[in-house]
Amino acid sequence: VQLVESGGGLVQAGGSLRLSCAASGSIFGINDMGWYRQAPGKQRELVARITRGGSAYYGDSVKGRFTLSRDNAKNTVYLQMDSLKPEDTAVYYCNAVIKWSNYWGQGTQVTVSS
Repeated sequence: VQLVESGGGLVQAGGSLRLSCAASGSIFGINDMGWYRQAPGKQRELVARITRGGSAYYGDSVKGRFTLSRDNAKNTVYLQMDSLKPEDTAVYYCNAVIKWSNYWGQGTQVTVSS
């Protein structure tokens, strides 16, 4: 299983970024996909996840600012991040649940300057 992430970078506060994550390989039975993030000195936390049926769930700190969508035909999820804040700075990791096992991407850095 491979999770290939793209779209991180540096943006000013109030700006937007869009992250993508494409799953490939032995992904038959793929279920939830989503994003987690980890800032220096902090634990990894849920950003958003989405079921195969399209129901999305968000962490409290990003509700109303981030939108997660999914293209099942491409096994890809997209995280639209708007109104970014400096506290959103972290490494963002794509996650996929396949037959009850968790798989992770390599991570992509998002840095929001004030």
